[in-house]
Amino acid sequence: GTEADRTSVPGLTFNRNIQSIMKFSFAWLLAITLMFGFTACKTTKQASAPLDNALLWEITGPGIKKPSYIYGTIHMIPSGDYFLPKGTLTAIEATENMVFEIDMKDMNDVSALFGMMGKIFMKDGVTLKDLLSNEEYKMVESRFSEMGLPIFFLERIKPMFLSAFASADMNPSSIKEGSIKSYEMEFYEISQNRGMTTDGLETIDFQVSVFDSIPYPEQAKMLVESLKASDANNSEMEQMVKLYKTQNIEAMVNSVAASDSDLAPYEDLLLNGRNKRWIPQIITLAKQKPTFFAVGAGHLGGEKGVIKLLRKEGYKVRPII
Repeated sequence: GTEADRTSVPGLTFNRNIQSIMKFSFAWLLAITLMFGFTACKTTKQASAPLDNALLWEITGPGIKKPSYIYGTIHMIPSGDYFLPKGTLTAIEATENMVFEIDMKDMNDVSALFGMMGKIFMKDGVTLKDLLSNEEYKMVESRFSEMGLPIFFLERIKPMFLSAFASADMNPSSIKEGSIKSYEMEFYEISQNRGMTTDGLETIDFQVSVFDSIPYPEQAKMLVESLKASDANNSEMEQMVKLYKTQNIEAMVNSVAASDSDLAPYEDLLLNGRNKRWIPQIITLAKQKPTFFAVGAGHLGGEKGVIKLLRKEGYKVRPII
């Protein structure tokens, strides 16, 4: 509606804005945070031959009657850069179940999202003003105001949730307008059209608990860094998209080595620990029925990535090139 309409119903506007943050944050926040910050962490040096450049991999082995597949997504990408590697649609058609980091059904359940509302807010009355300098606060205020999210709606929201929209191009309206695509949303639509079942390797509740393990001041630093990175001509997001289009999953894990990244102390929490936790679930689901797994590409490569962890369990994981 008009500006007058918006100001006359602040509660309605608040609910719309918060609903947008909740719907788009929970599914993709960890991966977006990894893109802008965690890819800058120093990772373990490769101890064996690097993996092939491929986003789509076939999983076979003991107890798996028909092949399953795992695909490395980038959770948000400019529409002009969106592509599906050869064999992706064929792989989906050969499977019966589609599994995401979080079940996309949950991301479309408004009642479930609002049930999580209280968990996106900081505790003990802490606000963004308490965590940021005056200059940083003005920068954050300006950026979110441009997105139609007034700062007074965001004061108590945990900074890592806000980091999901650090880039001016990466906000809820961008997907609605069609300038940004989400692989998860595209895959989920395909799964629904085919009548496939869906599942998730993690719950929204679990991901929130991961965020809560990072102190608010550290989260605030990451938010500011993300805003500054998105203002740069060669933003980390642009670099990540370029790497993604080459399907170089090893480079995505090892890009921009910098041991002083604020996220470095949380490597096991945010990445390695989650990869390890997924392995028994992936094996169990693949044994039950042919499944298409769609997880962030940053989880596939490296010595502690999903592909090599599955191989260590005796499963054959081969690239579809």
